[in-house]
Amino acid sequence: MADGILKVGTITTSSGSGTITIGQSGETIAGIATNTPSFFAYLGGSGGQSISDNTITKITIDTELFDSGGCFNNTSGSVSLNGITTPSYAFAPNVAGKYLVFGAIQYEAGSNTELQEDYLYFKVNGSNYYESQNDFQANNIRLNILHGSILADLNGTSDYIEIYARMGTSGSTQLLESDTQYKKATHFGAYKIIGA
Repeated sequence: MADGILKVGTITTSSGSGTITIGQSGETIAGIATNTPSFFAYLGGSGGQSISDNTITKITIDTELFDSGGCFNNTSGSVSLNGITTPSYAFAPNVAGKYLVFGAIQYEAGSNTELQEDYLYFKVNGSNYYESQNDFQANNIRLNILHGSILADLNGTSDYIEIYARMGTSGSTQLLESDTQYKKATHFGAYKIIGA
């Protein structure tokens, strides 16, 4: 039988229920859209990441849970990923499209009632794309998790995106919590949206 094109409107099982198998074991199916490239990574290690008071700081997201396509740089220096020069701790997808990008940061001050405010930033190609803030100055706290998510249109050839933090305190300790105490609370991820 020659290779050809099958055009149908509906595929169903002969019984009307059950499993439909397309292809054989070991084969791949071309033309099916996926949510890739995608990644999820978090601030690993112990002791967290110390940052300076009221200073916008890139988070050292260094531990990958997965990275389909190899588009996230979880190292401290710039590298070439899929031909794209990618700064430290940045995602540079090699497929153009719209991406859902998300992240969360666990902030901790040195003691109770010292955390005054915290911020989360997403930067595309080094420029601010998104900023979120909590302001506790009327009632300071010690710990907080700030979440953020955006849609970003990335070109697949040179665009990259990073996550940054900033916190203001009335004390001397500013810390982003890592995996050992709060598991993956400080994290960063993205995936391509199918059909967008």
